[in-house]
Amino acid sequence: MENINIAGMIDHTILKPEATEAEIMELCKEAVKYNFASVCVNPSMVAKAATILEGTPVKVCTVIGFPLGATTTEVKAFETEDTIKKGATEVDMVINVGKLKERDLAYVKNDIQAVVNAAKGKALTKVIIETCLLTDEEKVIACQLSKEAGADFVKTSTGFSKGGATAHDIKLMRETVGPDMGVKASGGVRSREDALTMIENGATRIGASASIAICEGKESNSTY
Repeated sequence: MENINIAGMIDHTILKPEATEAEIMELCKEAVKYNFASVCVNPSMVAKAATILEGTPVKVCTVIGFPLGATTTEVKAFETEDTIKKGATEVDMVINVGKLKERDLAYVKNDIQAVVNAAKGKALTKVIIETCLLTDEEKVIACQLSKEAGADFVKTSTGFSKGGATAHDIKLMRETVGPDMGVKASGGVRSREDALTMIENGATRIGASASIAICEGKESNSTY
């Protein structure tokens, strides 16, 4: 486990609302230097990141319906199509948590499916279930719906709610989706030790703004 290529599993992330183009440029340069899997940026920064990373192996990831997941299904589908046109090759969409809690499961599945359909053949889809707001039963249901809808990954957190990834949640998500679907741990992964714990419990991707600290074996006070 200690010899694992953690850098190649990291989505190097800046999603804070005050992020500038200069910060996105630096993010992209760091991603190329460390060979991160992708950069994860807000939709308005996708075109810039795609231009900077053209010709490199680093992917451009963005977020859909972020951070609340409460936009309409139609808006999420359009946002997916629009960001893919601008250069995104991975999209992380937020489920409608309220609809899940009131057990409108048809709505939740259709919401995910719309994004999956918009991205099909063009971009990977990751479904953010916002674990800190859910019971274990709801986490299982969200993962099952994501798998049924054909998503490529389930993801723990936006990093903008009241909690992030935990080893317990990663283990539960992995047990629910099985061995063939991706599981992304995000929110509060601040060190190499944190990352290894998530990987040991079933994570195949790590979302972090503390990516360099993770790779260099340092600790970060980053919240994402």
